[in-house]
Amino acid sequence: MGLKGLNIMKQSYIFEYLDENDFRKKERSVRKYNMLAYKKMTFEYYPELRNGNFLGELVSVSKKEKTKSYELKLPTDELFAKVHGQIRLHYTVYEDSHIILLTNITPDEILEEGHRAELGTYKGVMISKSNPEKDMFKVNLLNMLQK
Repeated sequence: MGLKGLNIMKQSYIFEYLDENDFRKKERSVRKYNMLAYKKMTFEYYPELRNGNFLGELVSVSKKEKTKSYELKLPTDELFAKVHGQIRLHYTVYEDSHIILLTNITPDEILEEGHRAELGTYKGVMISKSNPEKDMFKVNLLNMLQK
């Protein structure tokens, strides 16, 4: 019969966290302010990663630690990305032990602030409470440049 007839099950990867509380706060902030990114991450990207399909850009490799670190861009509103930066999932793969260490979701400041307090929006973009004038200025400037 040979090996072709056997269904060899691939070992799936397990998620662990660098700091689970911090990661979960940012994940909830993404869910609250960018549902598309949250749904893609939860229902499309996480299952792919568990299956060993590492998505995103390989940013570093450690031969000593036997790890690969990735950054995966999540769907981000264009105006949000210009004001705060692209939303990215950061993770490290330990291939020998079949572990994926979820390390961070960036941009840190706005996601952490979005978890701590209800953030307002200006023309559809989250505005930080610590620097609202700066964020509104960026939104207005970007809108003027598009005209």
